[in-house]
Amino acid sequence: METVSPHKRVVVTGMGVIASLGHNVNEFWANILAGKNGIERVTLFDATDYACKIGAEVRGWDPTQHMDAKEVRRNDRYTHFGFCAAKQAVADAKLDMAREDPDRVGVIIGSGIGGMLTIETQHSVLVERGPRKVSPFMIPALISNMCGGLVAIELGARGPNFGVVSACATATHAIGESLRMIRGGEADVMVCGGSEAAITPLAYAGFCSMKAMSTNNDAPHKASRPFDLNRDGFIMGEGAGILVIESLEHALARGARIYCELIGYAATCDAYHITSPDPEGKGLSLAMSRALSDARVAPHEIDYINAHGTSTPYNDKFETLSIKKVFGDHARKLLISSTKSMTGHLLGAAGGIEAIISVKSIESGEVPPTINLETPDPDCDLDYVPNVKRRADVKTVLSDNLGFGGQNAALVFRKH
Repeated sequence: METVSPHKRVVVTGMGVIASLGHNVNEFWANILAGKNGIERVTLFDATDYACKIGAEVRGWDPTQHMDAKEVRRNDRYTHFGFCAAKQAVADAKLDMAREDPDRVGVIIGSGIGGMLTIETQHSVLVERGPRKVSPFMIPALISNMCGGLVAIELGARGPNFGVVSACATATHAIGESLRMIRGGEADVMVCGGSEAAITPLAYAGFCSMKAMSTNNDAPHKASRPFDLNRDGFIMGEGAGILVIESLEHALARGARIYCELIGYAATCDAYHITSPDPEGKGLSLAMSRALSDARVAPHEIDYINAHGTSTPYNDKFETLSIKKVFGDHARKLLISSTKSMTGHLLGAAGGIEAIISVKSIESGEVPPTINLETPDPDCDLDYVPNVKRRADVKTVLSDNLGFGGQNAALVFRKH
């Protein structure tokens, strides 16, 4: 094992995404910059009787084009997304496992909910046909660590491998813990991020009963409106966002293309309420402050924040408050956007695709918009890059996510 170095340099060398706005990074990023919206009427089930009838589904995508048809049948939709996004990321990084020490390549891919569709489908089989007809693949298909396990089998990667489950902070935690694995000398390369496929009848019923989702069904493209005065809840999305990160030394030794550096991470808990964020923003403020400290970056050095920005009344208000606490006067100079206005909320995968957006902002010098921001909210009075992308010299980005249970996570990326 290498010597532990808390400030060993770690870089991003590969990215993969499956989402409503694209089945690869280039398509996804072009649509994000264009301010396109991936939210439509739900087609994966009959949502007629549901309070929320809209979602950001992955459409026109066939997993059998990317993984063995037998494995597709044996695994949940969330695994399909994560496995295929991971293959994209590994290919993008040009990672050749024949040249790698497999004991030093790890995988941490999380899911906030896991195989919800498998649970619902197999429960119906149990009720209608009896216990002997339940699939022997049900248990491995539904558990939240299975995607990471399959990716490791595909790669032959024997390094650190476990699942992260922290609701909507899942992928951010997965990436951050992967950073720590590399810094700690336990791996040279980590494949990390999140995947989610919870646009299902039971998941929607539960979220609708909580009154957490928007009911603006007649205008799907307008329903997700983070930081807008008239926001009324989040819209669910699905998909996966996966990164390949590695030590700078390892990347340079193999001649890898480097997108940017991953320089900071922190995780905290509100210890306040299972679903509502702390009204004083204590936990999120602490996560952002600690991430900056870990990155050895001063608040005024952050150029852009990819916000959690769920389009719920509480989150957007308290997240704004947290940003003001951490950044002080610099909060007014920050560019901030919530890309959930376009992608919907991918729950456990949100931090994965938002990390990719953060990296692409550094690479391109373009900040994506918060669309549907039409009526200012007095409690949300910062620069959220309303409705149209913006050119900017983006050197350092913070991406934050919050999860039910009061869990917070933040990452800091910097131009290499």
